[in-house]
Amino acid sequence: MSSQLPELTRKLHAELAHSIRELQGDPFLRELLAASIHSNLQTLAHVVRYDVVIDEVVTPATAQRHVRRLAQRGVPSTALVRAYRLGQRFVLDWAFNEIAHREPDPRVAFVAAQLFMGITFQFVDVIAENVVHEYDSERERWVGDPHTVRAATVRDLVAGENRDVAAAEGALGYRLRQNHLGVMVWAGDPASSTLDLRRVERLVTRIGESLGSTGQPLFVRNDRSTGWGWIPLGPRTDPADPGKALEVLDQTDTRLQAALGTPAAGVAGFRMTHREADRARQVAMLSRDGGLRLTSFADPGVRAASMLMADLDATRRLVQTSLGMLAVDTPKAARLRDTLLTFLEENGSYTATARRLHLHKSTVRYRVERAVAERGRSIHEERLDLELALVACHWLGPPVLRPAGA
Repeated sequence: MSSQLPELTRKLHAELAHSIRELQGDPFLRELLAASIHSNLQTLAHVVRYDVVIDEVVTPATAQRHVRRLAQRGVPSTALVRAYRLGQRFVLDWAFNEIAHREPDPRVAFVAAQLFMGITFQFVDVIAENVVHEYDSERERWVGDPHTVRAATVRDLVAGENRDVAAAEGALGYRLRQNHLGVMVWAGDPASSTLDLRRVERLVTRIGESLGSTGQPLFVRNDRSTGWGWIPLGPRTDPADPGKALEVLDQTDTRLQAALGTPAAGVAGFRMTHREADRARQVAMLSRDGGLRLTSFADPGVRAASMLMADLDATRRLVQTSLGMLAVDTPKAARLRDTLLTFLEENGSYTATARRLHLHKSTVRYRVERAVAERGRSIHEERLDLELALVACHWLGPPVLRPAGA
């Protein structure tokens, strides 16, 4: 079991993410789920191998972290308990197959299966009880925060469950019948950072001012490392240059990052611009340059990248078939891909590409020729697939590329 931990983690992670919708979440939540699965499986392997007394087992730190984050997000504890039960069934199926394959004596195999099943039942009982207690404690602390009441109203609006617009406006102190611009703010290292609510709220206010807000933005905390915001635009449909928001971010003394949606109107627009900001955030978190301070859904390629990341297996296949040897994760291939993408965006103009990339025209020509050679066919063949593949590589990076040397 110990030697197969990475593969078991990957398979169980895929099964839980597919079976329990509430556990899917954003990239960080999915990553935290994988870490929780790995640590629980590793602990179980140690219990079996070293005959550890189960009552003395401590819930792994990553599992506790995952539970607290689910409590902050309002994910029901029933989803958590179901995950442990599905995980138990998965491990038992795997173990029974292993025993049947390795042990020819059916009597020995039967006793081994009985022992393993008994251990897993005890293990899941203890761990599940611990994590539910951790969940309830965190949920009680979280709901006790006065900001959480406002956050609950926001969540209902985002989910489309609150139909009383006037009551929602009163609870939020924010006018919903106008144009909004969705904002996401998160800590650069969500695993270890906790947002200073007042500081982030002031930051969102300054971002709103830089983009021409018509009033005080609405801001709520989603969890301890992520905040949601809406900038009121009144009748305006075009905020100021997002570059001004980047200047505000660059002036902060913390490693906060932000993502923007696009302007949208009314309650439906309130939801839409929020989802766009969230998709831009997910692209930023998955991208090869996860340290970007500001990502906007309106940035070239981000909208397409957000759709491509919805099915990474299919996107990875598109990249491999469209780019050939360009689909490798090396600095050289990245330079060639970025030059080729800019060249296509500039309608095949070497001069415009050189100006935009601050390169000599002959350097651009050389890189484009090398990129075409590495691809193995003309840029005019399957042009749309080529551009989508380049966009995926630019924004999503390693998850869709072939590792160097593979």
